[in-house]
Amino acid sequence: MKRYLQIVLNVPVNQAFTYLDIDDNDSGESRLGYRAEIKFGNRRTTGFIIAESNEFPADCGVEEEKIRPILRLLDKEAIFTPELVSLARWVSSFYLCSIGEALSAMLPGGKRETDAGSFSFTEEAPDTTPRSLSEEQSAAVEGILSSTGSRLHYLYGPTGSGKTEVFLQAAERLLSEGKGVIYLVPEIGLTRQVIEAVVARFGQTAAVLHSGLTPSQRLGEWKRILHREARVVIGARSAVFAPVPDLGMIIIDEEHDGSYKSGSTPRYHARQVAMYRSAKCGIPLVMGSATPSAEAWHAMKNNTIIRHTLTRRLAGGAMPRIRAINLSLLKMDGCISDELSQAIKECIAAKRQAILFLNRRGFTHFFRCNSCGFEMKCKNCSVSLTYHKNEKRLRCHYCGWQTVPPQECPQCGSLDVGYSGFGTEYIEQEVRGKFPNARVVRVDTDNITKKGELQEKLDAFRKGEYDIMLGTQMVAKGLNFPNLQLVGVILADTGLHLPDFRAAERTFSLITQVAGRAGRFFPDGLVLVQTYAPDRKPIVCAVNGEIEEFYESELNEREMLDFPPYSRLVRLVFRAPTEAQAEESAAGAVNILRSSLQKIIHSDSARAKSAEETEILGPAECPIVKIALNWRYQVLLRGNNMGIMQKVAADLLYNYRHSSDVYIECDVDPVSLL
Repeated sequence: MKRYLQIVLNVPVNQAFTYLDIDDNDSGESRLGYRAEIKFGNRRTTGFIIAESNEFPADCGVEEEKIRPILRLLDKEAIFTPELVSLARWVSSFYLCSIGEALSAMLPGGKRETDAGSFSFTEEAPDTTPRSLSEEQSAAVEGILSSTGSRLHYLYGPTGSGKTEVFLQAAERLLSEGKGVIYLVPEIGLTRQVIEAVVARFGQTAAVLHSGLTPSQRLGEWKRILHREARVVIGARSAVFAPVPDLGMIIIDEEHDGSYKSGSTPRYHARQVAMYRSAKCGIPLVMGSATPSAEAWHAMKNNTIIRHTLTRRLAGGAMPRIRAINLSLLKMDGCISDELSQAIKECIAAKRQAILFLNRRGFTHFFRCNSCGFEMKCKNCSVSLTYHKNEKRLRCHYCGWQTVPPQECPQCGSLDVGYSGFGTEYIEQEVRGKFPNARVVRVDTDNITKKGELQEKLDAFRKGEYDIMLGTQMVAKGLNFPNLQLVGVILADTGLHLPDFRAAERTFSLITQVAGRAGRFFPDGLVLVQTYAPDRKPIVCAVNGEIEEFYESELNEREMLDFPPYSRLVRLVFRAPTEAQAEESAAGAVNILRSSLQKIIHSDSARAKSAEETEILGPAECPIVKIALNWRYQVLLRGNNMGIMQKVAADLLYNYRHSSDVYIECDVDPVSLL
């Protein structure tokens, strides 16, 4: 008997193609969830089988005699369960991508997950054996497991308050009942230390999914999960799709972290996917952070998410003293103020350690002419080039283009040229000059080149082989350093000047989280925050530990400006090789979007009011208007009815006839507008 298979491909075409099953399937065994090699046009490619039937599909656009058989099955068993195929359909409709792209994202190759900026400072590495819980921790575990109301829970407390132990003991309880658990951590938090501790705690029942695995290793772990050999899955964002049978709970550690949002199609957010799976399976979703996202804080305030608060630091030590240093009042010779310099001297004299943190790589920020103000920018991207002293090159951190620094201004010929700002290389030179006897290690992506080198440097710092560590957010991977006394934030306002409505939230989160590194084991931790804007709300609140005040102020501002969580956004970016093409495509798209909204207003009385209230913002240049020779314009849809915005965006994506040179990116609920 003929069996017709519906196959989708990892391409932006939202339709299934009909193929015949191979002839040797006499048993009539289901092919749902298998991968198959097929001939598509003149090329061989891999497809995913999402439906099957014995009848020729009535809506097939091809005559029956032209239907070709698949070439072969790539799997001995289904690798996508019916639940995951159903989840892929939801991801496809919510994030406006094809089902094939959604299935492909579930089982990705060994590429890095961190395309969104990550600001996570992972909680302490878990203990290899369970600890006895404090009263607060016990109440949180019981509250999570016995909840009959909302299935969404948030574990909120400062770094060191034992959130990880709550997650793990709740997971152990569910494992003893035969349930499975997915535990998400940001990619930056998947250090060897965390992986080893989790495997030691759960043994062979733990599977780890991360970017370091080859595609075949990842498939091997996937099959262990399917066969119930692994019941706890720990991984970065794509692990939210793990095919765990009898799933009992999903955990999202450091929920605020930007790397949970995918930066390529499908642009899903692991938190949103976890909420959907949690609702469909009727299981708890537990999130945690010392600095929740503004959306999560708002949901806790409205009791949509149940909040469990931990107030005490269990590792001993105390919350560090935090002070802001106002750079605008100082005459700076370099980038380290006298007060920070003195604190470093005292720290080293006491045989303790310091971390200096700056969220910028390279030697200095940008090349600038002091006569005419000319800035050296990348020829492919509209961003300033960064000077790297070791290589004596100016380099673009977006596309990688580099050039030799000019001796005179290319615009006016002036010799009065120099560099403004500073990066980790520049700080390293200054630190070695000011503290010649200190043992210094720099940690950023420019000087970590070999596999395992990052872990070696962090381990060496933990063992006391260095006195000062300086770096970008990669130092976050260090987890706990028992002898750390001082943290210096070289320039806290770097992120505040970005044209993005989340800039304040990210700056507050970064200072609060980095401050949590100091004084974990001693009562004398000190954090010095250098800033030109000590009066800006995120910096004032982070320095004074005014967490509630910051969120209240931030949410009031968001409400006034009608930004999330008080509205929803869909971002459409038009990329093209010329500025005119990008601008024209965006302008044409606005007309189509307006017309789609008008149709809803006139034909659907139930949704007319929501459609009228949906705004179209733009077209406008993206804040970074050019990246890798592509010009970028954007249009934002803003409203409270996501269904309407998805419908009009989908109409545009699937029906807009534009130049083949133009590429449209669609981002539902974007976390960054850069």
